[in-house]
Formats: sequence, C-alpha cells, structure tokens
Amino acid sequence: MQLGEQGRCAMRGSCGPKSWFGKPLPCPYDGPASEVREDVDRDLLVSLCGAEYVDGPTCCTTAQLETMRDNLGLAENLISSCPACRNNFRQFWCSFTCSPNQATFLNVTSTQESSTGQEAVESVDFYVSNRFGEGFFDSCKSIKMGATNGYAMDLIGGGARDYKGFLKFMGDEKDMGSPFQINYPRTLPSGMSFFDTDPRNCSDNDLESRCTCIDCPDICQTLPPASPPNPESTCHVGLVSCLTFVLIVVFSLALASFLLGYALQLTIRKRHSYERVALSTDAASEHIISPRAHARGLIGASSLSNGDGEESTGAQSESRNLGRGASLLDPIDTVQPRQYRLNNILRRAFYHLGLFAASYPWLTFATVFVLVALLNVGWKNFQVETDPVRLWVAPDSESKLQKEFFDEHFGPFYRPEQIFVTSSPSFASDISDGLTQTIPEKHPVLSWEHLQYWFDVEADIRALRSSPNGYTLEDVCFKPAGPDGYCVVQSVAAWFGNSLDPYDNDTWAAHLLDCASSPVQCLPDFQQPLAPQYVLGAVPEKDGVKDYLGAEALVVTLVVSDSLDPHVQERAMEWERTLKDYLYHLRERAPAEAGLEIAFSTGVSLEEEINKSTNTDVRIVVLSYIAMFFYVSLTLGSGSSISREEGVLASLTQWVANLPKLFKRQGVASSSLSIDSRDVPSLIPRLPRSLFVGSKFTLGLFGIALVILSVSSSVGFFSWVGVKVTLIIAEVIPFLVLAVGVDNVFILVHELDRQNLLHGPNAAATSQGLGYGFAAPMSPTHSRARPQFDSLPSNDDSEDAVSTQVYLSPEERVARTLAGMGPSILLSSITETLAFALGALVPMPAVRNFALYAAGSVLLNAVLQVTVFVSALVIDLRRVEASRVDCFPCVRLSSRIALVDEAPAGGGLGLIARFIRRHYAPFLLKPVVKGAVLLTFVGMLFASIISMQHLELGFDQRLALPSESYLVNYFDNLDSYLDIGPPVYFVVHDVDITERHGQQGLCGRFTTCADNSVANILEAERKRPESSFIAEPASSWIDDFFNWLDPAHEKCCRVRKRDHTVFCRDTDSPRLCQMCYEDREQAWNITMTGFPEDEEFMQYLRQWLVQPTTEDCSLAGKASFGTALSLSPDHNEVLASHFRTFHTPLKSQADFINSFAAAHRIADGLSQETGMSVFPYSLHYVFFDQYAHIVAITEQILGLGLGAVLLVTAVLLGSWRTGTIVTGVVALTVLSVMGMMGVWGIMLNAISLVNLVISLGIAVEFCAHIARAFMSAGSGLPVDHPAGQKERDERMWTALVDVGPSVLSGITFTKLIGMCVLALTRSRFLEIYYFRMWMTLIVSGALHGLVLLPVVLSLAGGPGFPQQEADEEWMSHAIRNDYEYTPFLADDDSVLSD
Repeated sequence: MQLGEQGRCAMRGSCGPKSWFGKPLPCPYDGPASEVREDVDRDLLVSLCGAEYVDGPTCCTTAQLETMRDNLGLAENLISSCPACRNNFRQFWCSFTCSPNQATFLNVTSTQESSTGQEAVESVDFYVSNRFGEGFFDSCKSIKMGATNGYAMDLIGGGARDYKGFLKFMGDEKDMGSPFQINYPRTLPSGMSFFDTDPRNCSDNDLESRCTCIDCPDICQTLPPASPPNPESTCHVGLVSCLTFVLIVVFSLALASFLLGYALQLTIRKRHSYERVALSTDAASEHIISPRAHARGLIGASSLSNGDGEESTGAQSESRNLGRGASLLDPIDTVQPRQYRLNNILRRAFYHLGLFAASYPWLTFATVFVLVALLNVGWKNFQVETDPVRLWVAPDSESKLQKEFFDEHFGPFYRPEQIFVTSSPSFASDISDGLTQTIPEKHPVLSWEHLQYWFDVEADIRALRSSPNGYTLEDVCFKPAGPDGYCVVQSVAAWFGNSLDPYDNDTWAAHLLDCASSPVQCLPDFQQPLAPQYVLGAVPEKDGVKDYLGAEALVVTLVVSDSLDPHVQERAMEWERTLKDYLYHLRERAPAEAGLEIAFSTGVSLEEEINKSTNTDVRIVVLSYIAMFFYVSLTLGSGSSISREEGVLASLTQWVANLPKLFKRQGVASSSLSIDSRDVPSLIPRLPRSLFVGSKFTLGLFGIALVILSVSSSVGFFSWVGVKVTLIIAEVIPFLVLAVGVDNVFILVHELDRQNLLHGPNAAATSQGLGYGFAAPMSPTHSRARPQFDSLPSNDDSEDAVSTQVYLSPEERVARTLAGMGPSILLSSITETLAFALGALVPMPAVRNFALYAAGSVLLNAVLQVTVFVSALVIDLRRVEASRVDCFPCVRLSSRIALVDEAPAGGGLGLIARFIRRHYAPFLLKPVVKGAVLLTFVGMLFASIISMQHLELGFDQRLALPSESYLVNYFDNLDSYLDIGPPVYFVVHDVDITERHGQQGLCGRFTTCADNSVANILEAERKRPESSFIAEPASSWIDDFFNWLDPAHEKCCRVRKRDHTVFCRDTDSPRLCQMCYEDREQAWNITMTGFPEDEEFMQYLRQWLVQPTTEDCSLAGKASFGTALSLSPDHNEVLASHFRTFHTPLKSQADFINSFAAAHRIADGLSQETGMSVFPYSLHYVFFDQYAHIVAITEQILGLGLGAVLLVTAVLLGSWRTGTIVTGVVALTVLSVMGMMGVWGIMLNAISLVNLVISLGIAVEFCAHIARAFMSAGSGLPVDHPAGQKERDERMWTALVDVGPSVLSGITFTKLIGMCVLALTRSRFLEIYYFRMWMTLIVSGALHGLVLLPVVLSLAGGPGFPQQEADEEWMSHAIRNDYEYTPFLADDDSVLSD
C-alpha cells in the first residue's frame, strides 16, 4: 500500500460481517478512488455528505452508504438539534468512508476473515488533526438529551471529557458501535497527513452551523447575577462577623468601665471613712433613740397618695409622703394608703369568689365539674393528625396548593423503594498518639460473588407476593411504556439484562466498565439509559478518572406508582409492607451469607418508624410526669407549720437513741418530776404529727388532677370544634400546663400558710397567752359577720380594723388567700393565654393547633384553680385543724396537751424563704452586686446574639426515629452514597401552547425561541449551580416534539401517503408512508416557520404522546414525556406541562432549604418574564415550605406575644414602667434560649418554634408573680425621691421572700425533676428538642426571673400599691410575736441590722 498518495483509497466496499449477526466490515483496498457511477448511489451520497460529492471519484459503495445512513440516523436522533455538530459528524464519517483521498489520512493496520470467508478490515489508523478533533468535540459536547436530563455526548461519546476520549469511544470495536477497531494515533508516519478540514462552530452565523443557546453556551446571554440563597455575612473582622466584633468591643468597654468605677468607689470610700465615723458619732450623741424608732419601722409603713395609678394608668396625687421603707421619718398613723382602683376591684372580686367557693365547696365542685364534663363530651370527635403535610404546611400554603395541582394533573410522585448495598466493614488498627484505635474500613462492593448474591436477591424481590392479595412488583411498579412495558428498576443488574448467565468471573468487570462509560450500550428493559451515578455510590476518582470498580455501594431503586385513588395506593402499600419484611430479614442475614450490609427504605417505612418512636417515647414521658407528680405532692405541705415538732429524721434519731433504755432496769420516777415524752423509750418510733396531718399529698394530687382535667377539657372543646390533636400537643401541653399550674398551686398554698400563721388557731392562742391587749378571737360566725371587702374602707370602720383581729375562720382565711394571690394568678394566666392564643395566627397547623390547645388548657387550669382548688383548700384546712390524717381523713389523731407554742423561728417561713430573706435578697440588692448582675446579663445577651448568628433552619428527620431504627442507617447511607439530587419539575400553566407565541415562550432549540423562554432560562441557571442548585439539563418536551416532526428522522413522525390525517404504525411498510413534514409547502426548519398551530398542533401532539420511544425514534414521547403534559378531558387543550431537571446532590438541611428558595426564585422570574404561570415542584418542597416563612413567623408570634405581655402587665400591675421591665426580661429569656439553641445545635423549625412560644409563656410565669408582689408591697415614691431607692429595694426584698419560694418550688424544681428523668431517654428527638430546650428554658427563666428582674425592678420599678390589710397587719403581728423580721434596709448605723 502506498501511504499518503492522493486519489487512493485504503478500504472500499463491504466484505461481510464478523459474525452472522454483526455489522458488515469494509474491505481493504489499495487502489484509486472509483469514478464509476454505478458503484455508488449518488443521490444517497449527496443527501448524506453534501454537494461536494455530486461528482468525482469516491472510496465507498452503495452498500457502505446504506450502512452509514442507518448509523447516522441513530446518532442524528440525538444531535440534529445542533447543525454544527450534525454537519461535523457527517463530514467526519463521510470523509472516513468516501473521501477520494482516504489513503492520505487512513491506514489499514490489520485484517481478518469475515463470516463470508473474505478478507476484511480488523483495525485502522485514522489520523485526525487536533484542530478538527477539538472543533468537532466542542460543537457536540453541550448538546442536551432532554429525555434523559443528560447530554448527547453521554450516548455518542460515552461521556467523553475531551475530543480524544470522544474519538476513542467512537473508534472502539463493540456491538453497539464500530464493528472494527479505529485508532487515532497522534504521531504521523512518513507520507501521511492529518484529516484537517475546517470544523463548523456552533456559534457561526450561517444556518448550517448555528445552534441555539440550549446546545451552544457561547451564544447564550448572561443572566443577571444571582447570589446564593441565604448567603452568609460578607462583613468580617478576622474570623468573626462585624456584629460579633462590635458586641465584643462594647462589652469589653462596659466591663472595663464597671471595674474602673468600682475601684474608684472603693478608693473614695476608704478616703472618707474617717469623716463618716466622726459624723456618725456626733449624730449619735445628739439623737435620742426611741424604743419604737428602730429599724422595725421599715416593716409596715403604708404607702402614700390614694390615686389610681401612676404614669399613664391613672392620675397621681401631687402630695407625696414617705411610705414603706421610710417610717423612721414619718409617724405610721399619718400615712395614707395609695390605691389602684383596678387592683381593689380585682381583690374584692377574688375575695367574694374565694368566700363563695370556700363556703359552698360541694356546690362549687358540682357546678364546675358539670361544666367540665360537658366540655369533655367533645372527645367523641377526637382525631389525631399524623399526615406530615397537613401538620406542617398551612392549608392555603403555596407549596401545598402546588403539590395538589401537580398530583391532580400529572399524578402523585412515585413511591421510591431504595436499597443501599455495601460490603461489611473490616477493622484496621490505627496507632496514633500512642493509642491503638480500631477503625472500620469499607471495601469496594463490586465482586463476582457479591453480584451473584445480589442478582438472586433481585430475582426474589421481583417474585415477592404480598399478603393477602398476592400483588407482585409487576402489579404496582411504574412502567414508562404503559401497562405492557417493563418496570423501572434502577440497578447494576439492569446493565446485565438482570442475568449473569452470559458472563463469568473474567468478563463481568469489562462489561460493567463499558456500561458505566456508555450507558446507552447497556439499555435496561425499560429502555432508558442508566447513568452510573444512579446505581453506584461513592465512586473513587483518580487523576480525574472515575474508578467504577472501586465503588463502595450499590444503589437500587424500585419505582412504584402512586395514585390519588385510595384502593390503588393501598395495593402499593400492601406490597411495600411485604418488601419491608423481606429486606428487614435480609438485613440480618446478608452479613453472614455474603459479607454485605443492607440499608433500605420503603414507601411505608417512615410513617411506621415515626409512630414506633412515639410509642417508645411514651414510657419515658410518663415516667417524667410521675416524678413531677410525686415531687409536687410530697413538697406542697413542707412549708406549712401546724406545729413546731421535730422532723421525721430527728424523731427517728431520738427513737434509736432511746431504744436501749427499754432493756435497762429503771427506778420509779417521782410523780413530781416532769418527764419529756420524747425521752421515753418505745418499740414504735414516735413520728411527728405533721407527717400525718400536715402533709398535703392529697391536695397536691388534686392540683395535678386539675392540670390533667384542664388539658382533657381543652382537648374535648377543641375536638368538638374540629381542631385535631397532634403528637406535639400530646407530649408538650401537659408539661406546659403542669409548669404553669403547679406554680399557682404553690403560691396559693404558701399564701394560705401565711394567713394561718396570722389568723389561725395558733395565732389566737399566742396572743392570749402573751397577754397583749388585743381582743379575744372572734368565732367563725362572728368573724364572717364583717367580711373583709363588704364595704369601702372608712376611718374606723375599715377592713384594716378587721385585719387586726387575730383569729379568722377557715373560709375567711381562704378567701383572703385568693384575694391576695388571685390578681397575680390572673396576671400570669391572662398573659400566657394571650401569648399562646396569638400563636393561632400562625398558618402552620401544628403550631396553630398547639397554640389553641395551650391557651385553652392554661385558661381552664386557672379557672379550676380559683374555684374548685379553693374549695379543696378549705376542705383540707378543716381536715388539718381537725387533726385528721392526710389521705385517710376518716382517721383522726387524738389531741395532745395544748401548750402555748413559742413564736416560730423565722416567722414561720420555710427553709427557702429563710435563705432568701437572710442571705440571697440582701446580697442580690447590694449596689455592686446589682452592677455585676446587669453586666453579666448584658454579656449573656450579647453572647446570645452572637450565637443566634449560627442558628440553622431545618429538622434532621433521623431525630424523629428510634435510635435503633433501620432507617437511621438508611439516611446515613443516603448522605454518603447517593450522588444525585432529587428531581425538580418546573410546571407551566395558563398559557396557550397551540399559538406560536406560547410555543416560543417554552422552547429553546430553535432560532426564534424567546431568549427568556423556560428552556433557555433553565439552561442558563444550570450553568451556575452554586446559586440555582440545578445540576442537569432540563427535559424540554416541546423541543423534542418539534424535532420529532423533522423529516430527517425517517422512522419518527410518519403519515399515510393517501391520507395525511392517518398516522403510520411502526409495523407499516415504508411504501405506504411518508414523513409528516415531507413535501410541505413550508419545509421544516429551525426558524419554526410552518410549525403546526391550533388544531393541527394538537393532532400531532396526541400522536407524539402515544408513539413508543424506541431506538429507531428516541424522540417519540410516550416513554419520555407521557406524564409531562396534562390534557383536557377531550384532549383538545394542554392544561399544564412540566420541564424536569435535577437538583445538585443535597446533603444537609441547608441544601434542601436553599434548593427550595432557588427554585422559587427561578420560577418567579420566569413567570414575570414570560407572563406564564410557572412554579417549581419537588417532593421535599412541601415539607421545607415552612422554612421560607419560619423566621418571619417566629418574629411575628414572639412579637405579638411580647406585645400582649406588655399590655396585660402594664394594665394589671398599674405601671407601664414595670410592665415594660417585665416584658423586657421575658424577651431576654427568649433570646437566651435562642442563643443556647445555637450552642446546643438545635435547629429552628416548627417544633423549636413551639418551644420558643412555651419559653415566652414560662418566662411570664417566672416574672409575673415577682412583679405583682413588688407592686403590692409598698408605697408610691417616685423614682427621683431621696428615699425612693431604699423603698424599692425593700419592696423587692419583700417580694422575693413572699413569692420567691413558690416560684422556685412550683416551677423551677418541679420542671428540673421532670427534666432529669427525661435525660434518661434514648430518643435523640426528646433529648434535643425537649430535654435540652426545656432545661435551657428552666435555667434561663429562673435566672432572669429571680436574678435579673429583681435587680432591674429595684432600680427602675414603678411605684407600688399596697394590699389594704398588709401594713398594719404585718406590723401588729410582728410586734406581738417578735418576729425575726429584722430590717433589711436599716440605716447604716443600726446596730440591729443584719
């Protein structure tokens, strides 16, 4: 052969196939190109290769041309949309086959014998220049394959990344490609030359080259910049954000200023210490100290003007006198009380309510419980909502409406059954830092043995029959080609035709690599190429080349059809349950049988596992409740003092010490000797009476029962009106109401203990025994003859006169208890109810329903507490005074000898109250401590704001599952091995597609398509995945439809020659048919001129949608786009259509949220630009819709809640200043909880939003009682009064002593007990969203309510309004019983000061 000679051929003609079923091979030919016209069909040659072959010699024959025509036809189904690629493709293969100068660039390197016995070509060298190779590849590399959301290069070039890979793929010998080997050497031998014709460029202006933007990025317009969704702050100082830096600087300056100021104060104090001592000595020598003028006068001074409030809540008298805290300056009898009319009205109302409930307890029980029973009738309509869509998505949510639209027009999304198969890990030892660690290692999953095992498993799955109806996969799977087609099962097995019989241990790997490199060569039975990322996971990459044999996981997806028809859906679910059981058992035996690990999920798995998680959590939640119940019941009576007996421990210790005396001989004691009975030995220990009589276990259980009853009644009422219960309500509401309700119970019981101390039997006996000059105790009848609030106070005939009487009946004491604490309970209950009720404004059903149930439960619980619990209080009080045993009231202990009790140490205060009075309150209210507290909480605020910057949105669904659930492993595998994102559909409706304008607004592959058409914009967005989260080309049905009409595709759109309205079938003879657009007056062209419109458009469209998608006509729409269009019932109108693409792999909650935001940005832009209605839909959008609004919802609900707190506290407390302080402290509590969410890694979602609403309500509970006690404890001195600071400090001290113990016992310790039990849970969901958040809430609420609030109120709280009987009553009782009520704010020189 003469190499490189012009006008000579290297091969010519056909010499038969290699095998009987193979493609024909060319014959080697070393001779001149032929000019004999009979050797070649010139018309066919010109139609394929262009006008340059009209005449002249060629190196091909007609047989070769026919083979080339068939091969080009298959390729041009994919590349015809880009003329540059199509013409380069034809020029390349026409030159290879027919060029008269073939021998200059083609050399036959080996030959073989064909099946016909002829010598045929086995391999050739084709010398192609870099310039043409690169131009050829560049013209084809961006052509999209809409039906597969991929590229034509994946099919014609095996996914090549450069022209060398492209040419190699086309030249490799294979069944679906070249029948002989074509090599492309880079070194040119002597005498040869490169094939170096000018390649066409897709951006050229001539119609034979220019492609559209979809297939040629060089001509695309640049979209305006779009930042990624939720971008991070770009302002940073070093490693921290600018906001963080500013907060750190401000706090550092504040801390430095505080320390400097404190140091200066100490210096000045030391410098003036001598002068102050001298002044004190002089003052003492000139002042005569009155016995009654010591600091006790600080307790009991009345407040001043009797106006109705301060600031905007009422007018204040101009005349002000010093009040409580300044009685050393003014005589006590000259001070007039300052009143707040609303306060008096509320106290009178609660007094009368308490007096009625205490006087007629059984009538109260009957009346209230009948009403409660009526509310509980609503339980007959009780329903639990478990559907996640109806739980977390508002009924009018845009995403929910869009999902319903999609389901109605295109059918519900498929039900994916997904399996991950990995090799069992081996364990390797890693020695680091002197420690040996065992680390699991995953080996590649692909091996001959593993494939054999898994192919058997897939065969078993296909043969599975459900029970009881015997459905198989064939009955429920999705079949793109219709009922007679094949199921979509995306698996490596599909590359092998679901059978390994033709392969062995030596050949399987090569076939798998071929399929991974060119999926089109290994089409599964459902005839859609399977890219390797669909079936292989965690494929390693070396030097940019993927090692498919090193994949760590097999990904198997069985696509099951879903339906809006419940019967069809149940059929699928029945088979899914069978599949789940099979895979669950396979998961247990596969490691031993084949060394494989199985992770899977079915369509029914998630709901079943979540319900299982709920059932598992019930036990730990109930245990937590029981712990709180027992704590409340056992500690409720611990503060009461019915006697001054020793405690249980002291009694048992004394009994053990006396026990030996029983065995000693003792003499007869003189009758004149007084023997302490406690020293007398006995076989049975002498337990204190308070253990049996003073206990309030039954009362505590009754209070808890009221909590449960309030929740039950709330459920009954809202069930009656149609509000469904959610699992959040079932788990959270009792916790919430228990926290709120128990606090009120403790406050009422502690206030009743105080009333008993002042007006109970002991108080009467003490006054008589001590001989003070007070009147004898009145009888119950007499004492009730002048109720406390029967008339307005007058000079002598006032309620204060009554309050000086020592003994009051139980009914009167209980009424006074409710009169004192009722307004406080009203304040907290109304505030919490409003705060929760405002949550009903949130459209999210789970949050709205929670808010309604919470508001109803809190309100009902408050009503029950001020009615039936008050009745229970008086019954329990009568039991105590009758010496009846708690829990067994029929048992009455015999009365012991009544001795006059000594004055109770500490004024009858409990341990916590004594600690607060003696240590905590004095320490907290020191000026330097106040400054430190304010500085510390400012630091906490700044830290919370810094932490909130790292607060993430989302909810890891693994947390909702039991820790041992098989789905946890599945989601872990999903994150590790799935390399594709979920599909996303851009749905277009409200557009007339039968008109040219509407068509141009959708298409992308024709020159007259709008620049901002749906297809063009989606392609442009795909090029910036960092902001669009779109990874794959969109499938444009309209482009494939119009290309299907192209007469160049001879086996696509065909009609009968005699009747163009009748379409040909695949089996019809070519003699009877012609191409649809053949011989049209306006020929098919890329300008869309002459394309069908109106009824003609619908006629062709209907045929396109029913024509099967085959290898001969891959543009047909049945399999690829059969579900992409929704037609009207008469099939004469397109109601809606969608463009499918895929998101980038979404690995985190932020990715899912951002993909949702990006898709909606794109759809909104398309709607605005095109005038069409466009929206995106993906399976996860409906669940992540909440995150598009949750920040605004959080701001709205918390803002409204804080507004309600401000309004109610300001009105009921009678001070806007105090109301503002309380609201501010509540806000700081919520902010600190949000700050800790960032530290704990708790995401913001609907569940944490519910907890934030709860934190607002609980924070009110921590603050309201303290603020109410502060406002009710003293006078109305203005802030700028010289004695105003001391007066506020004393009021705050009194408030802390009065209600601080109740707040600690009733809410802090109760919830801490429950949380400690909840810490034992194995549920990550309970641990993170309940234990962590509630523990943070309790600690933060206690710190803000008991530390920060007292400090701020003592500095800037509004003037107070004393309870009308408080001042004189406490003063007289302190004088009578000589209380240890030493002045908290005595003068600096007082020797009696603590």
